[in-house]
Amino acid sequence: MLMPRPVGSARESLTILSFVALGLFALAILTLLAADAWYLVTHRIGFADVARILNAPEVRRSMLLSLGTSLCSLVLVLAFAIPMGYALSRYRFPGHAFLSTLVDVPIVLPPVVTGISLLAFFGTGIGMAVKELLRTAHISLISGVGIVLCQFLVSVAYCIRATTAAFDEVSGEVEDVALVLGCSQWQAFRRVTLPMARNGVIAGGIMAWARAIGVFGPLMVFVGTGPHVQVMPTSIWLELSIGNVEASLSIALVMVLLAGLALALVHRLAPGRQWT
Repeated sequence: MLMPRPVGSARESLTILSFVALGLFALAILTLLAADAWYLVTHRIGFADVARILNAPEVRRSMLLSLGTSLCSLVLVLAFAIPMGYALSRYRFPGHAFLSTLVDVPIVLPPVVTGISLLAFFGTGIGMAVKELLRTAHISLISGVGIVLCQFLVSVAYCIRATTAAFDEVSGEVEDVALVLGCSQWQAFRRVTLPMARNGVIAGGIMAWARAIGVFGPLMVFVGTGPHVQVMPTSIWLELSIGNVEASLSIALVMVLLAGLALALVHRLAPGRQWT
């Protein structure tokens, strides 16, 4: 006769397995970072060499363009994510489930598909009309405008999900009290709900910014790699394609540092939150 395994023993095994999985994952990430550092050491690339590489005019231009466009895309992301996150959190309307699912599409969609889709959109119908309108205003999509557009489409979903979760944590009763006390709907949102959800909204914005600054696939397809549209990810690829590993690795280290700072801020503002 088989005896059931004690619950405590099963829980202990699961705990051990969880820590082993976490340890292996951490080891894999640390190994990749250590490999970068080891390459620099074995090839005698010091801080002075990295500083010299990063101070090159084309590298500085790509870093400044990355920072500028990613901040512009962050403004657009927040402009869309805050009202959309609030609507998804507070209201139930026909098509709510469909819209909520649609928000997740950029998260699971291969980024290069976004670039192809933009090419298709601006090559037919209303997209061509928009492109022509921009051209009359002397605005080219093969510029910072196209970069911001790619960054926005890839990163906005992360912020929408974060802001939705942040508003979910604010009780609707708090807004009702504010309305009873004489606030309008807008005043209740601006003075009560938004401040209470502030940390989650800011954390979502940081996540979106970190995702935007690392966009690569859509830029290669839609914007290209011309000298005036090179951002850090495309610069890494171009330097690597000509065998300049030291330059590509130096730029990559800057991106790793920025990503690390972004993650530290996110976990400081919204510890333990899931982002999908």
